[in-house]
Amino acid sequence: MLCEQTIISFQTNTFVREPATKLRGYISKHYRDIPQFHHHAGTKLDYRHPLIQYKIIDGIPFIIGLREGSILLQLIDTNSEFKFGTNTYQVLKMRRETVPIELNLSLRSPTYSFLTPWLALNQKNYEKYQMMATWAKRKKLLEGILVGNIISMSKSLGYTVPGPIEAKIERMREVRTSLKGTAMIGFLGTFSVNFEIPDYWGIGKSVSRGFGTVVRQGTDGRGKKEDKDPIELPHINIKTDNVW
Repeated sequence: MLCEQTIISFQTNTFVREPATKLRGYISKHYRDIPQFHHHAGTKLDYRHPLIQYKIIDGIPFIIGLREGSILLQLIDTNSEFKFGTNTYQVLKMRRETVPIELNLSLRSPTYSFLTPWLALNQKNYEKYQMMATWAKRKKLLEGILVGNIISMSKSLGYTVPGPIEAKIERMREVRTSLKGTAMIGFLGTFSVNFEIPDYWGIGKSVSRGFGTVVRQGTDGRGKKEDKDPIELPHINIKTDNVW
C-alpha cells in the first residue's frame, strides 16, 4: 500500500533535554480541536494506532505523520519557540518533507534498529516474560509481540496484511525507562521482519510519546544511502554491549 509520510524536524538554539511527551503536550494544546494531534476522543483516550507521532532523538524534536496525519502536518504553522515547563527553546529552523512510502509485506526481511525504547510488555505478558527461564523463550515471546504490533499498526493505517509476518530478533537488551512517572522495561536492539515499516515510525505501546521508533539499517527507509538523507535526520549508533 502506498501512502504519504510527512516528517518535520526542528533546529533549536540548544538540544532539547525533555522527553517527547513535552513536545506532544505543547503541540497538541495548539490544536485541541483536531484529535489526531492529542489522541483523545472527547474526554476519552483514543487507543487506535496514532497517525501523528512525536519524537526527541539526540536532542532534536520531530513530528511524524502518516496518511491523514501527514496531511495535517503539511498544514501546521511554524513554531518560533517551544516552552517545556521552565525551559524555553528558540526554533531556529523548521524543516518539513513529504514523501511517498510503501506499507507492504516484503520479499526480503530488512533489519531495523530501535532508536527509542520499545515498550513491548503489558502487565499480563510482563509476568509471563519474567517467569521464563531462558532467553530463547523470552525471544520467542517478544517476536510474537512484535508481529502483533505490526499487524495492529497496519490495521489502523487501513492495510490488511495479505500473508504471514515473520519477525526475528537479532540482538536485544533490556533498558529501564518510565512512562507517566511509572518505571517500565523497554528494549533496544535490532530485528528483521518481512515487512516494510516506515522509517522513524514507532511500534508498540505509547508510540505517540516517542517510544518504539525504528529505522531500517543501511538506508533511511526510503532506499537512500544514509549519507544522502535529504532532511539530515540523525542516525543513532546503539551500543550492543551486554545484549542477548
